[in-house]
Amino acid sequence: MTTLAIKIPSITHDQFWEICQANRDLRLELTAAGEVIAMSPTHTWTGQQNSGLTAQLWNWNDTTELGIVFDSSQASLCPMAQCVPLMLHG
Repeated sequence: MTTLAIKIPSITHDQFWEICQANRDLRLELTAAGEVIAMSPTHTWTGQQNSGLTAQLWNWNDTTELGIVFDSSQASLCPMAQCVPLMLHG
């Protein structure tokens, strides 16, 4: 996957939201360092693998009811201090 990082000094979350709304065809992320990252779409094989992983996670969570499952394209705001990576061991 190819990414393009663009540094925009002092961008707010509201300004980033406006950029996203004006460029709905792009997959954009705002990093904690203030970089706006534009990502290319995944390859077919990667999309298939991601779908399989999401299905497994969904099924596991449906049984355990320990949280909420979203796919990777979910628009969300996650301050870095509150982000906790999920580690799956199997």
